Amino acid sequence: MNAAAPPLASPKQGAVIALGNFDGVHLGHRAVIDAARKAAQARQGAFAVAVFEPHPRRLFQPDAPPFRLQTPTQRERMLGTLGAAQVHMICFDAALARMSDEEFAREVLVDQIGAAHVCIGADFRFGRGRAGDAASLARLGGELGFAVTPTPPLAVAGAKLSSSTIRTKLAAGDVESAHSMLGRPWAIEGEVARGFQRGRGFGFPTANIALGDYVRPLLGIYAVRVLVDGKRHDGVASVGVNPAVGALPEPLLEAHLFDFDRDLYGQTIEVELIAPLREEAMFDNSEALKARMARDANEARAILQARP
Repeated sequence: MNAAAPPLASPKQGAVIALGNFDGVHLGHRAVIDAARKAAQARQGAFAVAVFEPHPRRLFQPDAPPFRLQTPTQRERMLGTLGAAQVHMICFDAALARMSDEEFAREVLVDQIGAAHVCIGADFRFGRGRAGDAASLARLGGELGFAVTPTPPLAVAGAKLSSSTIRTKLAAGDVESAHSMLGRPWAIEGEVARGFQRGRGFGFPTANIALGDYVRPLLGIYAVRVLVDGKRHDGVASVGVNPAVGALPEPLLEAHLFDFDRDLYGQTIEVELIAPLREEAMFDNSEALKARMARDANEARAILQARP
């Protein structure tokens, strides 16, 4: 849905909106979403989520490296499981970035979305130059007829819970800390593409997925679970440029599913990174590489069997 879509509801209909980027839909985001859902239940109104797409960082930093924690499809699907009757995507373009905080509140939140109540993170900023904050939104809401509920930020193990923190954890290979902040394993979703079939030659056929706009985790080997047609399969995956067999121009996810022999080309799958095994490495010869791949697979099986 784009910014020109029909409004979710009029204020009289009582639309309660959780508003934010919600990249990753981590536990801090869920606190905002829970507040919106409870407010909607209290007023017996509609509950929806409004997100910005593309992410504002892409407009302000067009040359920034990939940083997304989810695709829009993953995010929308997860927001639906959290009870959102509708996910409204606000087109974040140059025109929106030029809006003052008052223009955004009036033209987007009231005229376009029809919000009667807006729930945000306490550090939410909006409007030209990020001039608007929770306090100014509450003031504008009082003038325009909608309530505002800010939700305080959360911390996990002493670290502020944010999408930026999760990206930093993934880049360092600390997937377990990222999982604790997300409330679930971090997952890469994409269409399986045909590769060079080098893994098949070693006895480890892989499903290959381009990373696209995903943040790059620490390049290396991971124990993974792969969602195919609603069922999870244990496996081992490489995320990287595969220097041992000829470096790729861009990092690629190559997942080997244990005890699985179906053709997945052209199918969309989701790969959850469960635990890191090692970083990428070079090998003296193909036999050394093949032996290490077998060892990686055995280590991944053991880890995954211990984590049902």
